Amino acid sequence: MKLVFATANPGKVREAAEILGPGFEIITAAEAGITEDIPETGNSFRANSLQKAEYIYERTGLDCFADDSGLEVDILGGAPGIHTARYCGVAHDSAGNMAKLLAEMARMEAEASSMRALGISTPHATRKARFRTSVTLIIGGEKHFFDGVMEGSIARERRGDGGFGYDPVFIPEGMTQTNGELGEAFKNTISHRGKALRAMAAFLHEREH
Repeated sequence: MKLVFATANPGKVREAAEILGPGFEIITAAEAGITEDIPETGNSFRANSLQKAEYIYERTGLDCFADDSGLEVDILGGAPGIHTARYCGVAHDSAGNMAKLLAEMARMEAEASSMRALGISTPHATRKARFRTSVTLIIGGEKHFFDGVMEGSIARERRGDGGFGYDPVFIPEGMTQTNGELGEAFKNTISHRGKALRAMAAFLHEREH
């Protein structure tokens, strides 16, 4: 079965192909003839993934899927959220995004500490965070949704060169290493996107039998 994945990220394509396994051919949007930027104007991860999948299906008629993922940090009130890829103002500038994230968290922690020094009660800052993914699959014109979450926390500095995006500053729950240090193969077994894609794979395999 051929499926169009609404991404230009080779890491995502490789991950999806490994999870779906034999019998599935994953091609990028560009390989399906969609070379323009696909709109992402929704107000949630699911709305964005649906918008991207519909964009491809309406233009190609091919079965397809899209994901929208983001990082939610408790001390930042859930930011960067749907703005994860453009947190520093430039799309997919991972270094800039991580630098802004660490700076914003340091600022919030310093403010909380100053308030406590003045005798003002304020909760101690937490570095808890999570990656969240929503996948939309359109197959035979029908829409199906799959979600995944990876809980964890934000490191105080970048560690590791693996992965992509915020991986060098995200420590999965129960781990001491960042996603950037864990290695792609292991990370995929616990990742938010991996969980959503495995749910999609189970659905597709069951549908094929």
